[in-house]
Amino acid sequence: MAQRGVTIWFTGWSGAGKTTIAKKVYQELSKQHIKTELLDGDELRQSLCKDLGFSEQDRYTNIERAAYVAKLLTKHDVICLAAFISPYRRMRERARAEIGAFYEVYVTAPVEELIKRDVKGLYKQSIAGKVKDLTGMGSPYEEPLHPDLVLQTSLMTIDECKDQVLRLLREGGYL
Repeated sequence: MAQRGVTIWFTGWSGAGKTTIAKKVYQELSKQHIKTELLDGDELRQSLCKDLGFSEQDRYTNIERAAYVAKLLTKHDVICLAAFISPYRRMRERARAEIGAFYEVYVTAPVEELIKRDVKGLYKQSIAGKVKDLTGMGSPYEEPLHPDLVLQTSLMTIDECKDQVLRLLREGGYL
């Protein structure tokens, strides 16, 4: 069976586990010699999107660029794992419409857990008033209304989350 492309769009607050889960899925698919690519929001902001800030318009532009790259990968039969906060429903809906073969995966954990994890120190800086536009704290995050999958990382291990994503791909006929 020939591989078909699809985008798995991981959305959620900073520190929820989007990139960590995407990396685990990437490793598993790579072991199986499945064409897979990982697009990470932090990495794209250092290259393709380094000219953008965090205004609402810049956030939309960031996601437009990411969706375009994901669409190209998907079109060329690659499983694209896209890990982006993407705080607005409208931007995620636009990405879904543009890409076509698309699953929205909402990665979530209670804010108290995110503050404990705070790998990048962003929540501490936000609480101290040094970062004003952190998504969920000083800037809005609109939860998905009908995600294809919800991963509660405070209740599940990373491997359990990875397995749920792989199940989604299998059920969709992509594996």
